[in-house]
Amino acid sequence: MNIHFIAIGGSAMHNLAIALHLKGYKVSGSDDTIHDPSKSRLEKYGLLPNEFGWFPEKISAELDVIILGMHAKKDNLELLKVQELGLKIYSYPEFLYEQSKNKTRVVIGGSHGKTTITSMILHVLNYHEKDVDYMVGAQLEGFETMVHLTEENDFIVLEGDEYLSSPIDMRPKFHLYKPNIALLSGIAWDHINVFPTFKNYIEQFSIFTDSMINGGMMVYNEEDEIVKEVVESSENHIKKYPYKSPKYFIENGITFLETSEGNLPLEIFGKHNLQNLAGAKWICQHMGIDEDDFYEAIANFSGASKRLEKIAESNSTVVFKDFAHSPSKVEATTKAVKEQYSDRIVLACLELHTYSSLNAEFLAEYKGALNAADIAVVFYSPHAVKIKQLEEVTAQQIANAFEREDLIIYTNPQEFKDFLFDQNLDKTAVVLMSSGNYGGLDFEEVKRLV
Repeated sequence: MNIHFIAIGGSAMHNLAIALHLKGYKVSGSDDTIHDPSKSRLEKYGLLPNEFGWFPEKISAELDVIILGMHAKKDNLELLKVQELGLKIYSYPEFLYEQSKNKTRVVIGGSHGKTTITSMILHVLNYHEKDVDYMVGAQLEGFETMVHLTEENDFIVLEGDEYLSSPIDMRPKFHLYKPNIALLSGIAWDHINVFPTFKNYIEQFSIFTDSMINGGMMVYNEEDEIVKEVVESSENHIKKYPYKSPKYFIENGITFLETSEGNLPLEIFGKHNLQNLAGAKWICQHMGIDEDDFYEAIANFSGASKRLEKIAESNSTVVFKDFAHSPSKVEATTKAVKEQYSDRIVLACLELHTYSSLNAEFLAEYKGALNAADIAVVFYSPHAVKIKQLEEVTAQQIANAFEREDLIIYTNPQEFKDFLFDQNLDKTAVVLMSSGNYGGLDFEEVKRLV
């Protein structure tokens, strides 16, 4: 099978390209720019385009499948040629469904926690040498790629993103998977450029629940009132399995999970992560892993990449990097660090980087999100606001939104870096939250602060 990727350089797209190459398909692709790690990983497998740009001459009737990435635009020259020739176009999720139609599809959804929960499940299955197909949104220790596809595996575990499928397919990705087994972790308004009202956003999760196959199993967080309402009000003929936060305690900086077999020390921490663990346990049990085997495996799970990832530590200082950017994630991450390091100063830094977080109307959602921190800092780039063609956001608007009088706000990357590097970090826990890099902050340099 000949497969061509339009916008092969994306995080998800390049992993799918590698997975299909390893499966034996002939893979080609184009993109106008590709950055590391995608660039070096594509190069490793001989899949990096010879030159960047869009080349209609690459498109011919000899191609069996075109996979279209979100980075491409509707007027993309290669896409226009595909449409002219009438070739079959798949979005990323559509093709994953095609590859898994005859498998048991396990889909992990929710506004937050889905990458961590999917990672936990894959970690446990890998520990017990249970081979499954998968797609996850973070690089995991012990896994070569973020996508793995075979002919023989019975299960496929998919992280179910609610964002759009492709430039010409406005359906959320997780609407296309038709799960046999699913999980919903939580619902908190996000992607406001696509879902302008919270009601419209919630509706996507109702559609997801109703898209499950007849007799499917839905695992859901009953502590999230919106999730509870969405699942329990669904008239789809599915089995419903609620979960909630397990009992735990913290001793000498280590979180212990209370289990029927005794207290289990964990490498992860934070109520939201323990909640994620409870959901992952239910899913693993539905996949044939019993409770004791789950606990044995999860004890050494250290987290997904960029999800409360410990990047540096000494006897008196610890630094975490976290992908958190939505209000609920920021609040949960900050609380988790303060709870785990209650005897230390918590310095929480947040970069407002996404379309939603830089939207003046959405800013109010951040009220109280950094309250658990002893020192709270917000960085944003006015240049990023202009690029996203949003109305200018002022420092005063940000201060008003967070409702914290001592909030420190930076708009200049160098000034933020100077502040961070001037801090006395003795007896301090630092958490750097962003889906960006604070205007060019070198995290290798940050590690040397400790």
